[in-house]
Amino acid sequence: MAIRILPDQLINQIKAGEVVERPSAVVKELVENSLDAGATRVEIEVEQGGLNLIRIRDNGSGIPREELPVALQRHATSKIQNMDDLERVGSLGFRGEALPSILSVSRLTLTSRVADASHGWQVSGAGAYENEEPKPAAHAVGTTVEACDLFYNTPARRKFMKAESTEFRHISQFINRIALCRFDAGFTLKHNQRRTLDLAPADSEPEREARVAQICGDDFVRNAIRIDEQRMGLSLQGWVGLPSFARTQADLQYLYVNGRAVRDKLLGHALRRAFADAMHSTHYPAFVLYLELDPVGVDVNVHPQKTEVRFRESARVHDFLFGAVHQLLRRQRPEPEQHHHAHFAESATNMSVQQPMRYATPSYSSPSYSSSGYSSQNFSARESASSVESLWAASNATTPSLQESAAEYPLGHALAQLHGVYILAQNNTGLILVDAHAAHERVLYEQFKQQLTHGGIPSQALLVPEQISLDEEAADALESRHEELRRYGLELDRAGPASIIVRAVPPLLAGQDIATLLRELSSDEDRRTNTTHLGEVLDAQHRIMADMACKAAIKANRRLTLPEMDGLLRDMERTELSGQCNHGRPTWVQVDMAELDRLFLRGR
Repeated sequence: MAIRILPDQLINQIKAGEVVERPSAVVKELVENSLDAGATRVEIEVEQGGLNLIRIRDNGSGIPREELPVALQRHATSKIQNMDDLERVGSLGFRGEALPSILSVSRLTLTSRVADASHGWQVSGAGAYENEEPKPAAHAVGTTVEACDLFYNTPARRKFMKAESTEFRHISQFINRIALCRFDAGFTLKHNQRRTLDLAPADSEPEREARVAQICGDDFVRNAIRIDEQRMGLSLQGWVGLPSFARTQADLQYLYVNGRAVRDKLLGHALRRAFADAMHSTHYPAFVLYLELDPVGVDVNVHPQKTEVRFRESARVHDFLFGAVHQLLRRQRPEPEQHHHAHFAESATNMSVQQPMRYATPSYSSPSYSSSGYSSQNFSARESASSVESLWAASNATTPSLQESAAEYPLGHALAQLHGVYILAQNNTGLILVDAHAAHERVLYEQFKQQLTHGGIPSQALLVPEQISLDEEAADALESRHEELRRYGLELDRAGPASIIVRAVPPLLAGQDIATLLRELSSDEDRRTNTTHLGEVLDAQHRIMADMACKAAIKANRRLTLPEMDGLLRDMERTELSGQCNHGRPTWVQVDMAELDRLFLRGR
């Protein structure tokens, strides 16, 4: 077969395979065009998931009559004119491929009016533009684009489309993404004549926060921290979810570079590292972040859908993003009035008052009393009343001091320990529940890191050195790390082909299961051999200290005194990232008085 130049219509259909992947891609290109035209209101209407109809109407600057036919030609755009413009793209679109690509796979109608025109003008085509003259049309200032019967002339493409609900979900997700970035514009979304989204422009800070809450949920806003960092010519703003708000899937991650939603491996790695100390490896952080930099420093012309970017100084951008988020998280201290709130299920609070409540049989045994103890018959009415009065007086005498103590500290004052696992404390807001092991683990971990930074973790010589049997490969791995482990307070010597002698350990690990710790450290060698980046080396060090902290932390069923519990609460208030343990589990929760009142139907 001879080599020939393809006809324009076939070229457009090939390009459409890159640009117009599904109905949501059509919506994306047209909405971005509307925003580039300065629109403050964009209305999106779709039918049958966008396959039958996509209509985008805006109040932007419009397209003059003489430019309408040109707009449907390949590589026709008003956004760039030369190479210098391409190197500093500030608009969402710039290639001039969207309209001709959409036209090549649909029946398209383009209607527009500029401000100084008495009426609008319209051009249309099915699969290709027939070079007809624009026709007059009634239209407000702005532009309307209708794309009907998507992929009508490429049935092979159409049959690969998903269900109507799936295609509409992709459209809705895109509108959410763009609405989180363009607060200056309002958006309306309709599907099959039913309005599913209506967002007004959000000019003030409360309005922007309300839009974020509407799209990401109230829980995200309640558990997020505002970030605003500028340095080295870079700016980062937005909302960062607390590690305790970690998700089981990456469904609340919105990252924008110069107003463009992107998926970038470099930025994703920086954010994962920022959360690494406080989140389980199987969970995902939640964030809405806006990174701004000089357009010359970022190349957006690397992907057909413009969802990937390249940075000229990638290391600088990576370190800035990592440092800004990491330091923000580490600056947080317990704030019970804002974060870590526990809520009871609605079903527990909506029980009818008349309905008898059923209680499970307690798993613990009731206290037993001797036969000489008091019984209900031993109390007269007078004795009973005086007993109640004395208890009430004692309660009133002790409550103010406890409340005053609770008011001084965010995590309040310890009351008791539950089943040797949880600490119950009272603060100004209500009840604090603390997982003692998880909280102590975080406190020790941060202490180990501080000690390592200031010269190494102190060690305590064992009175009788402990010999531990390992396989030969594990013993080799530990021997090769002899000097490194000494900095962590672990002094080891090789005793044989498959054994190690432990001569000293950190004081907190005295009496702990050192053999299990050493086996875990030897298995970590596989990951450590591939760590070349400084950040990865630090991560390997932190894994060792996390294992040590886990072994040394308070164990379940250890009874603590009230001073010991108060001491742990004060340590938590001073410790960075104390809201979650090294594995990402929460260390404490707040139960408000209002929540307790709701549970017991008080005030109803």
